[in-house]
Amino acid sequence: MNKIKNNIIVKKLGAQRTIVTLVIITLVIVFSLASPAFRRYSTFVSIADYTYNIALMAIGVTFVLISGGVDLSIGTGIICYAIAGGYLVKYQNMPVIVGMLVTLLFGLAIGLLNGILVAVMKIPPFLATLCTMMITRGLGTISASGFGIPWPPASAEGGWFRSIFKLEIGGTKYPVGIILIVISAIIMTIVLNKTKVGRYIIAIGSNKEATRLSGVDVTKYHIIAYVICGFFAGLAGIAYAATFASINPGTGAGLELDAIGGAIIGGISTTGGQGTILGALLGVLVMSVLKSGLPYVGFQPNWQQIITGIILIGAVLIDIINNKKKPINK
Repeated sequence: MNKIKNNIIVKKLGAQRTIVTLVIITLVIVFSLASPAFRRYSTFVSIADYTYNIALMAIGVTFVLISGGVDLSIGTGIICYAIAGGYLVKYQNMPVIVGMLVTLLFGLAIGLLNGILVAVMKIPPFLATLCTMMITRGLGTISASGFGIPWPPASAEGGWFRSIFKLEIGGTKYPVGIILIVISAIIMTIVLNKTKVGRYIIAIGSNKEATRLSGVDVTKYHIIAYVICGFFAGLAGIAYAATFASINPGTGAGLELDAIGGAIIGGISTTGGQGTILGALLGVLVMSVLKSGLPYVGFQPNWQQIITGIILIGAVLIDIINNKKKPINK
């Protein structure tokens, strides 16, 4: 046991992230052996397509979870933001860049609203973001008048934005969106661990009252956590628009659970105060591989939810055990 704990890989990744990495490798091996079709390049592209928006949401929600909060609005939010931007492009003849900026700004606005509801008005995060989840779902349906909103296809004028996530050269599609995910992860890891904003957000999640007594403006940094989450939800909306042909209103409910569940599986504490961007992305990758791989071995996609739920229970139990070892008075 001590040899495992002292292993350089385990030290660098952490025990839970090491386990999650091994789970990903095991799933890929099992699915590859069970179905040669899973080993096709197209499957890898499909996994990437599903992962982009979930990964971006997970990066943002990591800050909220670490602060001791939660954001349930990001799933319906990305659909709402993408519909709003797509509506301007499709029906108001606005340039695609304007639609993208509106998508981002809409995400920032809802993130700011969530931060104010939670940090200023003291509404419990679950209830506050449940309300904004319902609001964004309704706004998306109203904006689209009940119909799907298509963004320009790759071959049309303005379709260049799709190449940010999937580039086609000589008939082969390349999931270049991975580059954006990696860059975002590196930047936000630095923000979380090396800046005042990140350190204060972690401190709020670890012990909110002690952080307040030390002179930190807890309200300000709590709001910032939600604004960051909203920004990445906006980015996820752009990713969703870039990887799917049409944005259908009334959808998106449940996507937030993939992002939040993935973050928790990756080692982010359910009580706040600890976690990493890398862990969140590894957890999301587990869910993406499950979603893509299960149909290849004869399971209905709904089994992904069951298996993910079981894995999530295990992750929460590990978190509870770790919290008992290191009690924190909040």
